[in-house]
Amino acid sequence: MLELKQLHTHYGLSHVLQGVNITVGAGEVVLLCGRNGVGKTTVIKTIAGWVAPTSGSIYFDGVELNGLAPDRICRLGIGLVPEDRRIFPGLTVEENIRLGFLQCPRRPAAQSRRALEQVYGQFPRLKERRKQMGTTLSGGEQQMLAIARVLVGAPKLLLVDEPSEGLAPIIADEIFAIIERLRADGITILMVEQNVHRALDVSSRFYALERGQVIAQGNAGSRVDRDALMKAIAV
Repeated sequence: MLELKQLHTHYGLSHVLQGVNITVGAGEVVLLCGRNGVGKTTVIKTIAGWVAPTSGSIYFDGVELNGLAPDRICRLGIGLVPEDRRIFPGLTVEENIRLGFLQCPRRPAAQSRRALEQVYGQFPRLKERRKQMGTTLSGGEQQMLAIARVLVGAPKLLLVDEPSEGLAPIIADEIFAIIERLRADGITILMVEQNVHRALDVSSRFYALERGQVIAQGNAGSRVDRDALMKAIAV
């Protein structure tokens, strides 16, 4: 579904991604991990069109994404859940979720209503708080809201950046349980996450970055591959 070929990305003179090769198959949850500052979020932003690659190619469902605007990439079926969640102040929970309808502007209204009800079925806590201002939710609930807002647009691929960041362990477990349910539903996910041990439990495969390059990859269910990963990133 997604293929990154020899991807290079710069921030000014800083060469952040240095020939990254990553593939994500349909229905997989792929973990992208590594120390802080190695380029993980830059990979996500480059795929989403927030940052332009210097060279290399990104293909999604056979379509090259290089040069496409972020809104065009979104409407091709790539949904981004950013690290900072970006809950809109002054909007209720439901109003924040409905912004996700912009991912598919030509979809019939009845279909969008069904998508909203489906998301409420996945996130009953959000339904209970649908009239509450989004920024007044707890950190875990805001993360649920950020995920729900993307899901109502029926993305083919979900990019999730640091979903457990800043959350208490018990709340982080809830978020990982949601990711596990999405995986069971066949949602394809590329996830950046620092909590490597927990993230591996809900992932199919993994890639580890160091200094903008892939230094390890493997099967998340393989003890040999996991041990090699831990040595590579010294977690």
